[in-house]
Amino acid sequence: MLSFDDLKARGLFDERLPRYTSYPPAPAFHDGMGAAFQAEALAALDPGEPISLYLHIPFCERLCWFCACRTQGVRSIAPVEHYIGTLEAELALIKDHLPGRIRVGQMHWGGGTPTILPPALITRLRNALGTVFDFDPDTEFSVEIDPTLVDADKVVALREAGMTRASIGVQDFAEVVQNCIGRLQSFEQTRDAVDLLRAAGIGSLNIDLVYGLPFQSITGFGKTLDQVCALDPDRIALFGYAHVPHMAQRQKLIPEAALPDDRARFALFNKATEMLTAHGLAPIGIDHFAKPGDSMAQAARTGHLRRNFQGYTVDGCETLLGLGASSISKFRDGFVQNTAQTGPYTKLIKDGSLAGARGYRLTEEDRLRSRVIEMLMCDYAIDFEELALSAADMALLAPGLAALRAECRGLITESPGRLSLSPEARPLVRRLAHFFDTFTLQNVGFSRVS
Repeated sequence: MLSFDDLKARGLFDERLPRYTSYPPAPAFHDGMGAAFQAEALAALDPGEPISLYLHIPFCERLCWFCACRTQGVRSIAPVEHYIGTLEAELALIKDHLPGRIRVGQMHWGGGTPTILPPALITRLRNALGTVFDFDPDTEFSVEIDPTLVDADKVVALREAGMTRASIGVQDFAEVVQNCIGRLQSFEQTRDAVDLLRAAGIGSLNIDLVYGLPFQSITGFGKTLDQVCALDPDRIALFGYAHVPHMAQRQKLIPEAALPDDRARFALFNKATEMLTAHGLAPIGIDHFAKPGDSMAQAARTGHLRRNFQGYTVDGCETLLGLGASSISKFRDGFVQNTAQTGPYTKLIKDGSLAGARGYRLTEEDRLRSRVIEMLMCDYAIDFEELALSAADMALLAPGLAALRAECRGLITESPGRLSLSPEARPLVRRLAHFFDTFTLQNVGFSRVS
């Protein structure tokens, strides 16, 4: 890997760029592609092809200060129950636009805090989904879990609903860090949640960690990593904290002076990589690790790793259908995002309208650039044989390829059918992907590359 000073000389620590969970990035979506396009895309789905589902549950009993997601705090279950009713109504509207029953290949419940739902609402929501979609016994169903808001009854309800993977938020176990991000969660609480999940037969476990948080240190984060490894997760997502208080007001509660500087962030990431790989987890893309036998590690080895709004995935479905406020759908022809705030979202659904508010229709050039960017982000390579480029395609990509070769002189290998980054060049991959991005987005608070 290139040293900190080498990367700094290349300007890496000064850059803020898209994470490329989609192309174009979501800030490129516009108001002219809303409910009408959503209805058109739903009607065009092929009943013979499985889709993925994402359900957004935007409620939390506690609002973590580091989080920039679309969430809101609640003190009672009443608004949550009302929201589930709105989701049921949205499902009924979607059913009216579908060409028939559609099979689900993968499903993810995120938030917010899906485990804010009591068992009865978990069952009610899953039953509502079953009125519109077909689920196979092997449908992969993952749920984001807050260990402080889960108990045996909820775990049983989720397992009976079909959950196959749990994703537990940890971030950091150090008390000084937790106090500064508004997320108190002990190792013992987390261990107990893991035990409940495994006792219920949940066969796959992911843990989320964050580096770059206030008051993080190599020693303290090393202890957290030891504790996480003791839980023996199948996957780990290791995200760099994005401090964007102009976008997420709650982040103003975090003292900027306590945030690690660039060199310290770099050291924290390298420490995590060293410890997780020593534990036997394979690095996957820019921010994931997985056991060698895990499906994500297998997908990375075979070139089948993909990237969507949840990050790295083994999901091969062409369509990702988002339900709930602010959720984003990806269709064959483009993207649609639901109205972000729960109030306007609820009103649209109550009035009998789909909730799509903004989106983007893909061109053939967008599809080409999207696949090149995804290849770089997932495989650290561009497979020209798979792309089967025409002369016109090569002309479109030529400026990006020239910039990549100039940036990575001595750090790439090329054959007639493939261009591959060396391991030393991998920290640059978001910068390199950006060479193929033709969108100029002003006043957008993208996260830092490092």
